[in-house]
This record gives sequence, C-alpha cells and structure tokens, in this order.
Amino acid sequence: MDIYEVMRTTFSARNFTDESVPNEVLYKIFDQARFAPSGGNRQGAHIIVVRDIDMKRKIADIAPYAAKRYKAQQKNGENPWNTIQKSELSESEIEETPVPKMLTEPIAQAPVVLVVGVDLRVVASMDQYLSRVGVVSGASIYPLVWNILLAARNEGYGGTITTMAISEEPSLREILGIPSYIAVAAIIPIGRPKKMLTKLRRQEVEKFTHLEKWSGLPLTEKN
Repeated sequence: MDIYEVMRTTFSARNFTDESVPNEVLYKIFDQARFAPSGGNRQGAHIIVVRDIDMKRKIADIAPYAAKRYKAQQKNGENPWNTIQKSELSESEIEETPVPKMLTEPIAQAPVVLVVGVDLRVVASMDQYLSRVGVVSGASIYPLVWNILLAARNEGYGGTITTMAISEEPSLREILGIPSYIAVAAIIPIGRPKKMLTKLRRQEVEKFTHLEKWSGLPLTEKN
C-alpha cells in the first residue's frame, strides 16, 4: 500500500475474526516498526506477546474500573480522565456505571495482545519537574506503537491502542512479571478486522494549527 493510504486508513480495530496472527507476520511487523525514533536512539521498548486465553482474560479484567470512569464522565459531558478539569462525579456514580464492553473485551477476544512498555532508565523525561502530568516520555515509545499499527494495516490486520488496564499497572506487573522500571505504555489487541474501514473522520488541518503563536491564524493551503 502507498504510505499515505496506510496513514489515512489505519483505524481503531476492535472486532476481529478468529483468524490467528502468525509469528512470522508479527516478526515482519516488528521488523519494520523498530525503525521508529526514540530519545537518544536508546530504544528502550519491550513488547510482551500474549496469546494465552487465560492471560488475555486477566488483562481484560483489570480494565473495568477505568472503563466505568471513562463512560461515566463521557455521559456526564466531561472529557474522561483528563488532569485539568475535576470530575463532578462521585465514586458511587462511577461504580454504578455498566462496564462498556468495547473498552475491555477486545483484549480478551483478539487473537494476540501486545503489551508495550518502555524502560524508564533510558528515557529523558524533560517534563518531570513541571506541575502537570508527564507526557514527554511517550516520545520514546509511541512512535514505535504507531508504527506497529501502520505495519499491521499494511499486512491486512488491525488493532488499537488501549490504556484502560494501565490505570492498574501494579496488577499488570504482577500478572506479567514486569519489572518496576518498565512503564506500560499501551496494550494493543491485534487481529484480522471483521470490517476494514477506509474512510476516517478527523479534524481538518485548519482546526488544529496555529501560525507563529497560539492566537495566530490556522495553516491553510494558500497562506
């Protein structure tokens, strides 16, 4: 596929056929994705490939609280899990929210699940002393995560970045034997999508660009 076609058609796949994802396909995907950049080219990524049905179920079962909070806040007109605006919901309201299956079950049902982590000992977290949630560390792992999904799309497979279970990272560590210096960045269910989407809805360039400063005009094809 043309690179731009891959970029414009890589969607969040959550429903998969029963077809397996062979090791040789995964190897090919990783072999291409590994050329993603990382800070200082230190390449601190680690990927756990999970196929065991019971193990996938355990990972999925960690996610419900985060999924409940996500759905409850969304229903309440809030932006879920953001660190700026305090939620108006009580813990009891969150707990009473039904678990949205689409946020948890793809992990249990996908042919293979990738648990992607990054070694914090080699990551330059430039924003660690700022009074906000840290995001810079992601620059050393999310390019690889996205490359995996792009490569999977090119091979006719699909997946999505899930993060619900990461809110309970200690439980993930215990289940998968992950050391304390590894931060879990993404849990990616991968498989052959039941339906391959080719048209995605995204904001136009003018909606998220600013020339020279925040209050500047948006970038257009003509300016």
